[in-house]
Amino acid sequence: MPDSVAVRSNTGLARNLSPRFPPGMFRCGIGYDVHRFAEGRPLILGGVEIPHTMGLEGHSDADVLCHAIADAVLGAIGERDIGHHYPPGEAVTAGMCSLEILRGARRLLDAAGGVLENIDATVVAEAPKIMHHVTAMKEMVGEALGITPRRVGIKATTNEGMGFVGRGEGIAALAVASVRLPDED
Repeated sequence: MPDSVAVRSNTGLARNLSPRFPPGMFRCGIGYDVHRFAEGRPLILGGVEIPHTMGLEGHSDADVLCHAIADAVLGAIGERDIGHHYPPGEAVTAGMCSLEILRGARRLLDAAGGVLENIDATVVAEAPKIMHHVTAMKEMVGEALGITPRRVGIKATTNEGMGFVGRGEGIAALAVASVRLPDED
């Protein structure tokens, strides 16, 4: 079988279609979360405890990175957000490890017949610096989602001193999930 097949589009330009391109519908989801700092709590990001003077406020372990990633996966499969699936204020979610929320998102993806292609996420914080923890975070997130750490991108940036994040009041995270679902049409 040839590696690709040239076809002509309605513009007359040729493009290659690979017969090895996996069948299915590709979908993308985006997630965003933010938590303010709180005294007396550990700082958990991507399932990893990060040394810092404060943790994040929240009903679960307040892992802002896992929450953004979970919402991205849920959005890609057309599900409601993590607040629907793991309501804040419920006894069962009190202190919950957010890696369990990622595992729950993975179970919903599996139930939809989906395949998680990759995750890309950004942590927005003035402090702490997370560069030395990224490898461990990618491993924890990958394990929870059932993908290799190579398919998990985690980056960090600051807010250049602007806004609540820039003033050091909390941490935000953004994430994108790319999934392949069975053809629906």
